[in-house]
Amino acid sequence: MRSPGSPAGPSPPRPPLLRWFVLAAMVIGMLLPIVPLVIWSFAFRWSFPDLLPERWSLRAWRYLAAPESQVLPALRDSLLLAGAVTLLATLIGVPAGRALGMYRFRGRAVIEMLILAPLIVPAFAVSLGIQIVFIRYGLADTFLGVTLVHLVPATPYMALVMAGVFANFDRQYEDLARTLGARPLQVWRWVTLPAVLPGLVVGALFVFLISWSQYALTLIIGGGRLVTLPMLLFAFARSGDNAVTAALSLVFIAPAVVLLALIARFLGAAPAAGGIRGL
Repeated sequence: MRSPGSPAGPSPPRPPLLRWFVLAAMVIGMLLPIVPLVIWSFAFRWSFPDLLPERWSLRAWRYLAAPESQVLPALRDSLLLAGAVTLLATLIGVPAGRALGMYRFRGRAVIEMLILAPLIVPAFAVSLGIQIVFIRYGLADTFLGVTLVHLVPATPYMALVMAGVFANFDRQYEDLARTLGARPLQVWRWVTLPAVLPGLVVGALFVFLISWSQYALTLIIGGGRLVTLPMLLFAFARSGDNAVTAALSLVFIAPAVVLLALIARFLGAAPAAGGIRGL
């Protein structure tokens, strides 16, 4: 019998049945809102108060696959745009997060406010001011211009996530690697990156989703020349065709769901932040 003053032992493992119940509840909570979209995408006629459609059809999916719908080019441009924004935001946000998380310096609070400013000011107001500058420099109505403007609301998330990760990072691992003769790139590759990789992946997911779902910034800066899935989705939603809108909504959320599942699996297998493989 454990004495009253002895430390508490490890908590008993969670019963398998309870684990499966929690997992099932999470899956149902995520997929339940998608069920009406799936039904609508295959519905030809669905009138109230019928529980299921009177007639089923593949019309909506055939239309999305047709060239005149412009869904495939919009999907390609959306993936390229979100990928470019994620890469650039990572290159900017990781050094910024390291500086904010690991160092204390004069003016740090001002820099934090500047990073948070794009999240406070409405994106519509920001895009109107940026559009004037981009027109002068020839960046309006271009892929590069839309990529740069997406960095405004996306980069703060990467910087803040990495600031929290680096705040818990032990710099002694880097110092130890340097004393053993490791060059700066080797220190980053073999010491720092494995430790901060889970946080880096989470920050990249936030950035990708923010860029993926942008509508107003893409419309204003892109001028309608760069058509992404959110722009098509808004257009179809206003047309009143529920079947096509539901099918396009499923296409829109599919990459986010796949990424979330892959990252959740990766984080479940990755070592905790701050730990170094082999140490």
